[in-house]
Amino acid sequence: MLSIKNLNVNIANKEILKDFNLDIKEGEVHVIMGTNGVGKSTLVKALSDHYDCEVTKGEVTFKGKNLLELDASERANEGIFMSFQNPVEVHGVNNMYFLKSAVNEKRAYKKQEEVNSAQFLKEVKSIIKEYNLNDEIIKRNVNEGFSGGEKKKNEMLQLLVLKPELIMLDEIDSGLDIDAIKLVAKAVNSMLDGKRSVLMITHYDRLLELIKPDYVHILKDGKIIKSGDYNLALELQKRGFEGVGEDNESS
Repeated sequence: MLSIKNLNVNIANKEILKDFNLDIKEGEVHVIMGTNGVGKSTLVKALSDHYDCEVTKGEVTFKGKNLLELDASERANEGIFMSFQNPVEVHGVNNMYFLKSAVNEKRAYKKQEEVNSAQFLKEVKSIIKEYNLNDEIIKRNVNEGFSGGEKKKNEMLQLLVLKPELIMLDEIDSGLDIDAIKLVAKAVNSMLDGKRSVLMITHYDRLLELIKPDYVHILKDGKIIKSGDYNLALELQKRGFEGVGEDNESS
């Protein structure tokens, strides 16, 4: 699904990612872990065409297409979803209108008819009920006045409505209580049908207990220094990044 080869990315003229390589196949869950400032958020920002990021070298293909030739909206319409670490408030834009517009943009991109309004409202209300969200969420403006937890739940509503093929989560569990983490896990797990894939950034094992990763990668100085399965995340909890990184570099 996603192939990244020798990717180099600058932010504010500082090189953050350095010859970064990663392949993600359909249905796989990949987790990126590492200390602050090593390039985790830069990776997912670059993949979603964030304006902060300047790709200076490398190749990225998504479903066989050159991702670097597509702008942010085209990448979203191709099936890439980005849940931000700190979702922004969009003043004056109603949440329900935002969701419907996003879905219709995706349908237009694929040359499909616009969604039926009544059917769409029914689907959104069904999701809200299933995930025990406050039904006021669709009446409010996008993230306006939302708490940190409400913003993350709203991101999950967007995820469930848009049904992307590559789900990128940048510390979605940051600042969430255990009930909210369970909601996030339920939403993500419901999307895993063997075809959709996940690229998730986290510092904690709490979410990984609920969303079992196929691969865990440790990032340091802009590149992956060690990869493994869920056991690598457990090892990190015991030994910390320094211990695991030192063990890798000396081997």
